[in-house]
Amino acid sequence: MNLQPLPVACSVLALLAAHTSLAQDRPNIVLILSDDQAWYGTSVQMHPDLPNSRSDFFLTPRLEELASQGMRFTAAYSPSPACSPTRASIQNGMNPAKNHITKAAPLATPTNNFPLVPVVRPFPPQIETSDITVGELLQVAGYRTAHYGKWHLGAEGPEANGYHESDGDTGNDLAFNWSDPENPLDMYGMPERALDFMRRAREAGQPAFVQLSALGLHGGEFASPETAARAEARGPGIMHDSVRGAAATEDLDTSVGLFLDGLDELGLSDNTYVIYMGDNGHHADDPTRYTTRTPGSPYPLMGSKGNLYEGGIRVPFIIRGPGIDANSWSDVPIIGYDFLPTFAEWAEIDSADLPAGIEGGSVVAVLENGGAGEVNRPHEGLLFHFPHYQTGTPQSAIRVGDYKLIKYYEGHPSVLFDLSRDIGERDDLAAQMPAKAAELESMLDDYLASVDADIPLVNPEYDPSRPSGWDRDRPRMRADRGANAMAP
Repeated sequence: MNLQPLPVACSVLALLAAHTSLAQDRPNIVLILSDDQAWYGTSVQMHPDLPNSRSDFFLTPRLEELASQGMRFTAAYSPSPACSPTRASIQNGMNPAKNHITKAAPLATPTNNFPLVPVVRPFPPQIETSDITVGELLQVAGYRTAHYGKWHLGAEGPEANGYHESDGDTGNDLAFNWSDPENPLDMYGMPERALDFMRRAREAGQPAFVQLSALGLHGGEFASPETAARAEARGPGIMHDSVRGAAATEDLDTSVGLFLDGLDELGLSDNTYVIYMGDNGHHADDPTRYTTRTPGSPYPLMGSKGNLYEGGIRVPFIIRGPGIDANSWSDVPIIGYDFLPTFAEWAEIDSADLPAGIEGGSVVAVLENGGAGEVNRPHEGLLFHFPHYQTGTPQSAIRVGDYKLIKYYEGHPSVLFDLSRDIGERDDLAAQMPAKAAELESMLDDYLASVDADIPLVNPEYDPSRPSGWDRDRPRMRADRGANAMAP
């Protein structure tokens, strides 16, 4: 893509020229993005005080190893509870509300007979050609860039948007149509291609940025027969009981291990940042199962993919690299649109030369300070916008400090939680703390108005006497509106 829309492109290019001789000294950056993985969907404990912040069935020994060598963030968030909005936000450093990519398919229409009709622009979702992606930014800073696995953003694919090499304009169809049991969902092929790319970049005297977007947990959960047999023999847990899910998670972990071993063999581990993160919460066939409010519930978080409870947006996040303490923790809230300014700082791009309009902040100072500190962003707090029906009704949310407010667009009052003492979002404080609830809702509304966010409209065809759902022959009526049912 043409970088001319970026007002500071010339200064970035000047920076590149000034640092050409130092290109090999700048770190490699690798982002491994998992698909539909719960915060507690690995055997890595994601909170030091919560034993159930790890799976009781899924085994990920290589991720455990990665965590022991780096830092775990207990409060890392995907920008959205759905995949395409998160992926776009990572690429352009903007909140989904601002870039107007808030949903992948399916999109509710008036004929689905929901009370509201979501507004989406564009649809199908794709990043704007005028956006400066993280790949483009790192290219002009002298990096070789590659994207392997799921793209799901259209716009002619990664190579038209800042990546020298890629697997093309891939989407979920790849996950549902894969048929090679020796290479389940390309889990073993992707690390091979990434390592070969990094080897060639090193030989050319350039640092590398690689994004590996795994498909292993999406939909069909295709896994190798051997891994599935091991999982079945091991037996289910209470939180997790899916043999296919356990096997797919283990295959993904093996893929991560192959990549880490390859970095060691290439001698690149000491100068490479490796980040592991989920794109949103876990898929839920029955959203009402994942509640913290039933007696004896084993789950640490409320909700799942498709709603703005913590289970839909709080994701596993592990990072290893130069200057990061081994086996360390951070409770600083971070979000996917923090990647662009973070990667830019590692690439020695001055913050003044970043694209206008980005909304994330660099996490580098937190990483270099043992996990303590704060991330400076243009807007206070973390903001989420999912004006759609999926496993809940249309919602927006804001987290400022330890307080989080969820706003519903379909009738239910907003709810307020103190995540420092109620990570499971059991106790709505809105009635006890009306001033705090009003403050956060005002901040949220002001932000959404400032970016011209898409707000759902009243459905003129809605008939409350008829069922609502995606499939009129098998209406999912209340499953799609589960977040209202789960609201306190």
